[in-house]
Amino acid sequence: MKHHLQHKKMHPDCLPQLPSDGDLNLVCVEFQAPESNPWRVPAYLFHMQNPGGQYMGRLRLRVGWNDDIIQYAGQIGYAVEPQFRGHHYAERACRLVLPLASRLGMEDVWITCQPDNIASRRTLERLGAEFVAILDVPPDYPMDGGAERRKMCFRVRICRPTP
Repeated sequence: MKHHLQHKKMHPDCLPQLPSDGDLNLVCVEFQAPESNPWRVPAYLFHMQNPGGQYMGRLRLRVGWNDDIIQYAGQIGYAVEPQFRGHHYAERACRLVLPLASRLGMEDVWITCQPDNIASRRTLERLGAEFVAILDVPPDYPMDGGAERRKMCFRVRICRPTP
């Protein structure tokens, strides 16, 4: 079953500058059209940088909905470089990008993590993400070598429908 979100197209050249969070800036460095990435939805890659421009990690926002994204990849993926861990940069970067996700028409954002990734699970708890399920990842789905073939799925509600 495939689901698609009506994407309000924004190319990085016309993205508004995202607000900073003290010592964290998100800089959009790449837009990927649906036909040019494995997720088949528009995707934006942001670098996490300190005010001096030093790279601290990355966050990818995938604007769309299909089974692979919801169950395995997530609509937001992040990674923080080891020397910058422990400062909640992943959580803070997610909070900075959620208003953009809302402007792009997303009401919920799905984020996945490995069950043994305690730091990511804590990040999702601090975001107020709702745990939905643990899913087995099919053998043909690409994953890092040695990774457990299971994913925890979480939903972050960013837009509440009005009654």
